[in-house]
Parts: sequence; C-alpha cells; structure tokens
Amino acid sequence: MTTRREFIQQAGILGAGMVFQPFMTSATGRAVGANDKIRVGLIGCNGMGFGDLTSFMQNPEVECVALADIDQSVLDKRGSEVEKKAGKAPKLYKDWRHLIDHKDIDVVIIGTPDHWHCLQLVAACESGKDVYCEKPLGNSIEECNIMVRAAQKYNRIVQVGQWQRSDPHWQDAVKFIRSGQLGKIRTVRVFSYQGWCPSVPVKADEAPPAGVDYDMWLGPAPKHPFNSNRFHFTFRWFWDYAGGLMTDWGVHLLDYALFGMDVTTPKSIMASGGKFGYPNDACETPDLLQTIYTFDGFTVLWDHAIGINDGAYQRNHGLGFVGENGTLVLNRYGWEVIPEKVGKDRMEAVELKKPYGGGGLNLHVKNHLDCIKSRNRNCNASIEIGAHIAKFSHLGNIAYRTGKQLSWDGKSFHDSKADKYLVKEYRNPWKLPKI
Repeated sequence: MTTRREFIQQAGILGAGMVFQPFMTSATGRAVGANDKIRVGLIGCNGMGFGDLTSFMQNPEVECVALADIDQSVLDKRGSEVEKKAGKAPKLYKDWRHLIDHKDIDVVIIGTPDHWHCLQLVAACESGKDVYCEKPLGNSIEECNIMVRAAQKYNRIVQVGQWQRSDPHWQDAVKFIRSGQLGKIRTVRVFSYQGWCPSVPVKADEAPPAGVDYDMWLGPAPKHPFNSNRFHFTFRWFWDYAGGLMTDWGVHLLDYALFGMDVTTPKSIMASGGKFGYPNDACETPDLLQTIYTFDGFTVLWDHAIGINDGAYQRNHGLGFVGENGTLVLNRYGWEVIPEKVGKDRMEAVELKKPYGGGGLNLHVKNHLDCIKSRNRNCNASIEIGAHIAKFSHLGNIAYRTGKQLSWDGKSFHDSKADKYLVKEYRNPWKLPKI
C-alpha cells in the first residue's frame, strides 16, 4: 500500500517511460513482430493456471513450449492436453527453476499457490522473461513490494490475473460511478458469499501421493506433514500459503471499490469475524469476516461468508456503491442502478446491463500480449495495480488477526503486533529475494 501521492507518482513515471513501437526486442533477445510467435511456459498446471494458458493459446501468435508442476499426474495430463491442442508436445519439468532456465521462453505464467508467487516472479524477471501472475500477487506486503521492484528493475511486462480490469461492463460501470449521477457516495459494500464452498473436515496427515514432490510444493512455507486439506484448491484456507476469501475474492472486488472511488490509502482499518459457521473444521482463515476501511467522507465495507449464498442485493458477490441519489450494483453478471426512494434528487433506474465482449479473461490475456509486443508496461492490471490491491487485502487480514483498529502510512502500522505480519519468514534453503 502506497500513499495516494506515491501511487500517482509511480503511475506517472510508468507512463513517461512508455515507448510504443511495432517491433521490439523480447526477453530472449529476438525481435518480436506483430505476427511472430510468443513462446510461453506455465508453472503450476492445475486449476486457474491451466485456464490462463488455455486463454493464451487461443491467440495464434502464442506457442506453449514448457510446463512445470510438482505433481507428475497433473504434469502428464496437462502435457497431453497441450499436445492435443497445439500438435506439439511441450517440455515437462518437475522443478520450476528448469522452466525459468529455458532460453526460448518469452512469457512465464505463474499459476502456483500464493506463497510461491514472489520467488517465481522475481526469478522470471531476473531471467529477462515477461510474466502473467495469478492473483493475489503476493502472500505478504513485503513480497508485493519486492515483486514491484523486480519488474521495474528488469523492465518486464507483468500482468496480474485480475481480469475484471479488462472486462468492458466493469469499465463502463466505473464511468457511471465517476459521472456524479449517484450523488455523494457514503459507502461501498463489497461482498463475497460463497455458498458452494463447503466446510473442510479435519483429516489425518498422510504420505504425499505418488509422483508429488511435496517438499518443493511447500517451498518457503513452514515444514508441515502432508495433509490433503492443505493441498491443491483448499490451500487457500491456511495462513502459511494464502489469506482466505479476503485475498482470494477480495483482490478482484476491492480493486473495483478503489478504482471506482479513485482512492488508494485508507485512514484506518478494523475487522471482526471468525470461524462462526464451521468452528471445528480444518480451515484456519475465517469463514465470516467484515472489514471496514475508512476514507475521507466514506467507507469501504468488505463482507464475506463461506457456506452461505445470500449476500446483498440478491447476489452472492459484488459491490454496491451507495450514493444519496441511488446505488450502483456491480458484479460479474452485469450492473444496474437502484434509485434512492427518499430525497429530492430522484433518479431513474438503470436496468441491468449484462456482460458483453469476448470474456474478461480472454480480453485480459489479449491486453497482455499487446503490451508485450509494444513493450508497454502499463497493462490493464499492471504489477503496480496488482501489488496495491493485494496489500490492501492483506491490511484487512492483519486487522482481523490483531483484533485492532489500525492506521497505515504506506510502510508501517507503527504497531509491533501488526508489523510482524508485514514480512513472511522463509524456510531454509529458500530466501526472501533482495531487490
């Protein structure tokens, strides 16, 4: 989290440094033209990582040359799927560092759990490769700072997987919010109620599955016996690897709260919640949480629940920009305006505007490819944007974990209990990068 002044200054520097040319030298030292192949490698082939790769491969200029995953069964399956799609088998690696060393790769897609993003992104940038990194960008505030410095130092084109930044109906909603028609906005309700997401029952530790390099999966995270609850999708409910629903969905939705209101740094943060729905299950992160970010003249309220599907406005996720003339409600299925029933400045309802265009993720990938060709670092979800909202989400988690109302100056809480959460301690032999 930078201050608003620092954020604007960084954006200005970024914009001033843009050079728009049809042909530029790529990371691998070859000229990349508008019709040349852009060669990609994927680290972390399960779930969203492979979804990202699939969107990349829809573009004729993209060639997948390598995959890396610690799970041999996943690696073999995805390798076969890529070969079937592209007619050519990619190289397969159990150790992601071999993929980074691959000289022919232009772009690295990072689809690993959150606790791995920093090491892999920094290594990719140091090797001269551009990066598409899944959200949230980092698993701590300091990791986010390091990753921004790496991308800037090595002049890499980084897109963070907050694909709603490339989705037209989200962009049009922001234009309406900023038009002033809602009147003074007093609060932004941001909510994620995930009824599909069940409780995670406690399971006994066991041996890792055959073909899984579990020590490499842990990487910099603390040593812990293998437990299937901490593996694959449900890793996100454990503090060692992620930040729960706050960082999983929060980076998408809170990003648009800040973008719509054109703000960056809150005056204070406080949070309350806990494991109220499933107090005895295996998860560490809260299944219910409310966080209040206070700005000058309005608040942003984050509200999440697991195992409940009824959020606000008869939706299970979204944002409500609550103005004195009306409320704009926005989510992945469209946006509308609900007029306020009292007051003199009545406004007409805006009927639901459904999504349109080529799909947010596909447009997001296309934006990244265009920026790679022009060497324009100002992607729709640049690393600066991704780092900012990841840190903003971490602020909410830190307020919850400390039980305190906190103030933030962009670098420190000036509170010893809160400041200990700024940096993750890495397990040997892994070291937090120094940039």
